[in-house]
Amino acid sequence: MTDKAAQGQQPGGGAAEEIGAKGPDELRRQIERTRSELGDTVEELAEKMDVKGRARARAADLRDKAGAMTVQLRSSAAHAGHVVQERASHAGHAVQERASHAGHLVQDKASRTGHTAQDTVTRTGHTLEHRAEHGVPWPARPVVQAAIRHPRPALAIGAAVGLVVVVAWRYPRR
Repeated sequence: MTDKAAQGQQPGGGAAEEIGAKGPDELRRQIERTRSELGDTVEELAEKMDVKGRARARAADLRDKAGAMTVQLRSSAAHAGHVVQERASHAGHAVQERASHAGHLVQDKASRTGHTAQDTVTRTGHTLEHRAEHGVPWPARPVVQAAIRHPRPALAIGAAVGLVVVVAWRYPRR
């Protein structure tokens, strides 16, 4: 006997006085309702007694949760990988931009220095030509002017003459 019947209530919720049916159709409905409630109660009890089934259901729930957790962790790892890749890319671009800027600064400074040196050499050349024309005596003037116009051969000849002088001084004839 269920607790409801012990308290004087029928399974449908009515009081004990209402147990009597007012006709065969009413009686059939009460019987059907009682069978349905009894079937539900038996199913609930069977579910509670089915330890293996409950364990399987719990295991399936845990597998589902683990699968969802795996998907979430993979997604988080992929996102973290993208974030790291993006930051590394930004850092690489920043370094490249700084290096390019530094290269341009060095190039500009080298260009200015080259122009300054070229201007200095040109002025020095003009000064030497002026002195060669006006400050060197006539017999040496054409030689000096040729040396100014063609410095490489003049340097080679000067080095050779210097070498002869050093060898002659170092190894005098006896």
